Amino acid sequence: MGDESRARSRNEHGQYVGRISLDAVLEVFEARDDAARPLTATDVMEALDCSRRTAHNKLNELEARGDLATRKVGARSRVFWIPMPARGEPTAGRAADSTDSASTAETAATDEVEADGSDDLDHPPAVSSAIERADLPGSGPMLDARREALSAAYQYLTDHPEAKKADFLRDVYYDYPAGFESAEGWWNAIQPALKQLPGVDPPEERGHIWHFLGG
Repeated sequence: MGDESRARSRNEHGQYVGRISLDAVLEVFEARDDAARPLTATDVMEALDCSRRTAHNKLNELEARGDLATRKVGARSRVFWIPMPARGEPTAGRAADSTDSASTAETAATDEVEADGSDDLDHPPAVSSAIERADLPGSGPMLDARREALSAAYQYLTDHPEAKKADFLRDVYYDYPAGFESAEGWWNAIQPALKQLPGVDPPEERGHIWHFLGG
């Protein structure tokens, strides 16, 4: 992976440009000191010096073809790991140990993701509930990704109480594309749901400025 990294140029933000192979992402998992520790998109992003969008896309590709497994932890986050084949039927004692180990690993993964604010956005319960109920297209992991995008758009507005559509597309869409092939398609799905969230004041007719009023 070192030769590949040296051959890649960087963009104006210092991130590598050019295609990152799926094998390169798998190497991040194989290089872990603790092979049982699941990884987040942030881990992959930092290891490969790529954008969050690229990390999410590659992880989803690997999960779709069966090289990785994933599960949701916390409210809006996911962890990924290389699935291990079962090695016969365990004894009752080993089964209990395995269950305890899995529970411990899941708790550790949840704590790690929650400690990383970039992967799990902390909203008041009313906001989190509204995001969960939001009318967004898709199901399963795709719906989770779109809820995460809505959550990120809401967080952006709370951090920037006056924002235009172009601001959301520039600063949120590329990190949280949520499976949409175009920024316009993303906005058409996200903005109706964003209007319904607490404290959001959408633009007046013919207006362009979104406001966050608090709440």
